[in-house]
Amino acid sequence: MMERGRFITLEGVDGAGKSTHLSWLVNHLRAQGRTVVQTREPGGTPLGEKLRELLLHEPMHLETEALLMFAARREHLEQVIRPAIDRGVWVVCDRFTDASFAYQGGGRGLSSEKLSRLEDWVQEGFQPDLTLLFDLPIGIAAQRMAGAARQLDRFEQEKADFHERVRAAYLARAAAMPARVKIIDSRQDVEHIQKQLEELFSSV
Repeated sequence: MMERGRFITLEGVDGAGKSTHLSWLVNHLRAQGRTVVQTREPGGTPLGEKLRELLLHEPMHLETEALLMFAARREHLEQVIRPAIDRGVWVVCDRFTDASFAYQGGGRGLSSEKLSRLEDWVQEGFQPDLTLLFDLPIGIAAQRMAGAARQLDRFEQEKADFHERVRAAYLARAAAMPARVKIIDSRQDVEHIQKQLEELFSSV
Protein backbone atom coordinates (compact mmCIF):
# COMPACT_ATOMS: atom_id res chain seq x y z
CA MET A 1 0.00 0.00 0.00
CA MET A 2 1.35 3.44 -0.96
CA GLU A 3 2.40 5.64 1.96
CA ARG A 4 0.23 8.73 2.30
CA GLY A 5 1.93 12.03 1.55
CA ARG A 6 2.21 14.81 4.12
CA PHE A 7 0.67 18.27 4.08
CA ILE A 8 2.92 20.99 5.51
CA THR A 9 1.81 24.63 5.75
CA LEU A 10 3.79 27.77 6.51
CA GLU A 11 2.15 30.74 8.19
CA GLY A 12 3.10 34.10 9.65
CA VAL A 13 2.61 37.84 9.47
CA ASP A 14 3.83 39.67 6.39
CA GLY A 15 7.58 40.21 6.69
CA ALA A 16 8.27 37.18 8.90
CA GLY A 17 10.46 35.49 6.26
CA LYS A 18 8.03 32.70 5.50
CA SER A 19 8.67 32.68 1.74
CA THR A 20 12.45 32.41 2.19
CA HIS A 21 12.09 29.38 4.43
CA LEU A 22 9.46 27.78 2.20
CA SER A 23 11.90 27.56 -0.73
CA TRP A 24 14.62 26.18 1.53
CA LEU A 25 12.28 23.58 3.04
CA VAL A 26 11.08 22.34 -0.35
CA ASN A 27 14.68 21.89 -1.50
CA HIS A 28 15.60 20.18 1.77
CA LEU A 29 12.76 17.67 1.49
CA ARG A 30 13.59 16.95 -2.13
CA ALA A 31 17.22 16.36 -1.16
CA GLN A 32 15.92 13.77 1.31
CA GLY A 33 14.29 11.94 -1.60
CA ARG A 34 10.75 13.23 -1.16
CA THR A 35 8.53 14.14 -4.07
CA VAL A 36 7.24 17.60 -3.18
CA VAL A 37 4.59 19.93 -4.62
CA GLN A 38 5.08 23.59 -3.67
CA THR A 39 1.93 25.69 -3.74
CA ARG A 40 0.27 28.73 -2.16
CA GLU A 41 -2.97 30.28 -0.95
CA PRO A 42 -4.91 32.02 -2.15
CA GLY A 43 -4.02 30.42 -5.47
CA GLY A 44 -2.54 27.08 -6.40
CA THR A 45 -4.91 26.41 -9.32
CA PRO A 46 -5.77 28.43 -12.45
CA LEU A 47 -9.06 29.53 -10.86
CA GLY A 48 -7.40 30.12 -7.49
CA GLU A 49 -4.79 32.40 -9.07
CA LYS A 50 -7.54 34.52 -10.67
CA LEU A 51 -9.26 34.77 -7.29
CA ARG A 52 -5.91 35.67 -5.70
CA GLU A 53 -5.62 38.74 -7.92
CA LEU A 54 -9.06 39.89 -6.82
CA LEU A 55 -8.42 39.16 -3.16
CA LEU A 56 -5.06 40.93 -2.99
CA HIS A 57 -5.97 44.00 -5.01
CA GLU A 58 -9.74 44.66 -5.13
CA PRO A 59 -11.68 46.21 -2.22
CA MET A 60 -14.60 44.03 -1.12
CA HIS A 61 -16.96 43.25 1.75
CA LEU A 62 -15.36 41.23 4.55
CA GLU A 63 -17.69 38.26 4.09
CA THR A 64 -17.11 38.30 0.33
CA GLU A 65 -13.38 38.18 1.08
CA ALA A 66 -13.77 35.16 3.38
CA LEU A 67 -16.06 33.33 0.95
CA LEU A 68 -13.66 33.86 -1.96
CA MET A 69 -10.74 32.64 0.19
CA PHE A 70 -12.59 29.42 0.97
CA ALA A 71 -13.83 29.05 -2.62
CA ALA A 72 -10.21 29.15 -3.82
CA ARG A 73 -9.31 26.71 -1.02
CA ARG A 74 -11.98 24.22 -2.03
CA GLU A 75 -10.66 24.19 -5.60
CA HIS A 76 -7.09 23.89 -4.30
CA LEU A 77 -7.98 20.91 -2.12
CA GLU A 78 -9.87 19.17 -4.93
CA GLN A 79 -7.41 19.80 -7.74
CA VAL A 80 -3.99 19.82 -6.07
CA ILE A 81 -3.64 19.03 -2.37
CA ARG A 82 -5.72 15.89 -1.82
CA PRO A 83 -4.72 14.17 -5.10
CA ALA A 84 -1.01 14.74 -4.38
CA ILE A 85 -1.25 13.41 -0.83
CA ASP A 86 -3.19 10.37 -2.05
CA ARG A 87 -0.32 9.67 -4.50
CA GLY A 88 2.20 9.73 -1.64
CA VAL A 89 3.49 13.20 -2.53
CA TRP A 90 4.33 15.83 0.09
CA VAL A 91 2.61 19.20 -0.31
CA VAL A 92 4.23 22.35 1.10
CA CYS A 93 1.85 25.30 1.05
CA ASP A 94 2.41 29.01 1.65
CA ARG A 95 -0.61 29.75 3.91
CA PHE A 96 -3.80 27.75 4.47
CA THR A 97 -6.83 28.09 6.76
CA ASP A 98 -4.90 29.42 9.76
CA ALA A 99 -4.38 32.53 7.62
CA SER A 100 -8.15 32.99 7.30
CA PHE A 101 -8.55 32.89 11.07
CA ALA A 102 -5.64 35.34 11.41
CA TYR A 103 -6.44 37.83 8.62
CA GLN A 104 -10.21 37.69 8.10
CA GLY A 105 -10.78 36.77 11.76
CA GLY A 106 -8.15 38.55 13.85
CA GLY A 107 -7.30 41.33 11.44
CA ARG A 108 -10.73 42.17 10.03
CA GLY A 109 -12.97 40.94 12.83
CA LEU A 110 -15.02 38.21 11.16
CA SER A 111 -16.42 35.91 13.83
CA SER A 112 -14.60 32.65 14.50
CA GLU A 113 -18.00 30.92 14.38
CA LYS A 114 -18.49 31.88 10.73
CA LEU A 115 -14.93 30.92 9.85
CA SER A 116 -15.29 27.57 11.63
CA ARG A 117 -18.46 26.83 9.67
CA LEU A 118 -16.65 27.53 6.41
CA GLU A 119 -13.69 25.43 7.54
CA ASP A 120 -15.94 22.47 8.39
CA TRP A 121 -17.89 22.76 5.14
CA VAL A 122 -14.93 23.16 2.79
CA GLN A 123 -12.38 20.89 4.48
CA GLU A 124 -14.59 18.19 5.98
CA GLY A 125 -12.15 17.65 8.84
CA PHE A 126 -9.02 17.80 6.67
CA GLN A 127 -6.09 19.61 8.34
CA PRO A 128 -2.36 20.01 7.72
CA ASP A 129 -0.09 17.39 9.26
CA LEU A 130 2.23 20.16 10.44
CA THR A 131 2.08 23.96 10.42
CA LEU A 132 5.16 26.16 10.87
CA LEU A 133 4.21 29.55 12.28
CA PHE A 134 6.99 32.08 11.70
CA ASP A 135 6.44 34.61 14.46
CA LEU A 136 7.92 38.10 14.49
CA PRO A 137 7.12 41.34 16.37
CA ILE A 138 5.21 43.65 14.06
CA GLY A 139 7.72 46.50 14.36
CA ILE A 140 10.51 44.30 12.99
CA ALA A 141 8.22 42.85 10.31
CA ALA A 142 7.33 46.38 9.16
CA GLN A 143 11.01 47.29 8.86
CA ARG A 144 11.58 44.26 6.67
CA MET A 145 8.56 45.02 4.51
CA ALA A 146 9.74 48.61 4.02
CA GLY A 147 12.62 47.27 1.96
CA ALA A 148 10.40 45.21 -0.35
CA ALA A 149 11.21 45.91 -4.00
CA ARG A 150 7.60 45.53 -5.19
CA GLN A 151 4.17 47.05 -4.75
CA LEU A 152 2.53 45.90 -1.51
CA ASP A 153 -0.88 44.22 -1.69
CA ARG A 154 -3.89 45.52 0.22
CA PHE A 155 -3.23 43.27 3.23
CA GLU A 156 0.42 44.30 3.47
CA GLN A 157 -0.63 47.97 3.28
CA GLU A 158 -2.81 47.73 6.41
CA LYS A 159 -1.80 49.71 9.52
CA ALA A 160 0.21 48.26 12.40
CA ASP A 161 -2.83 47.59 14.63
CA PHE A 162 -4.28 45.30 11.94
CA HIS A 163 -1.05 43.28 11.83
CA GLU A 164 -0.90 43.15 15.63
CA ARG A 165 -4.37 41.55 15.63
CA VAL A 166 -3.28 39.12 12.91
CA ARG A 167 -0.25 38.10 14.96
CA ALA A 168 -2.34 37.67 18.11
CA ALA A 169 -4.83 35.47 16.25
CA TYR A 170 -2.03 33.31 14.87
CA LEU A 171 -0.57 32.83 18.35
CA ALA A 172 -4.01 32.00 19.78
CA ARG A 173 -4.51 29.40 17.06
CA ALA A 174 -1.08 27.91 17.83
CA ALA A 175 -1.89 27.78 21.55
CA ALA A 176 -5.14 25.94 20.80
CA MET A 177 -3.44 23.36 18.53
CA PRO A 178 0.11 22.87 19.83
CA ALA A 179 0.46 19.36 18.39
CA ARG A 180 0.02 20.70 14.85
CA VAL A 181 1.32 24.28 14.97
CA LYS A 182 5.01 24.80 15.77
CA ILE A 183 6.14 28.36 16.45
CA ILE A 184 9.43 29.47 14.90
CA ASP A 185 11.02 32.64 16.32
CA SER A 186 11.78 34.67 13.18
CA ARG A 187 14.01 37.10 15.06
CA GLN A 188 16.75 34.47 14.73
CA ASP A 189 19.16 34.50 11.80
CA VAL A 190 18.29 32.43 8.75
CA GLU A 191 20.95 29.77 9.37
CA HIS A 192 19.71 29.12 12.91
CA ILE A 193 16.11 28.78 11.73
CA GLN A 194 17.12 26.37 8.99
CA LYS A 195 19.02 24.27 11.53
CA GLN A 196 15.82 24.08 13.61
CA LEU A 197 13.86 23.00 10.55
CA GLU A 198 16.44 20.32 9.75
CA GLU A 199 16.08 18.90 13.24
CA LEU A 200 12.29 19.08 13.10
CA PHE A 201 12.04 17.25 9.79
CA SER A 202 14.57 14.60 10.71
CA SER A 203 11.79 13.01 12.81
CA VAL A 204 8.78 13.69 10.56
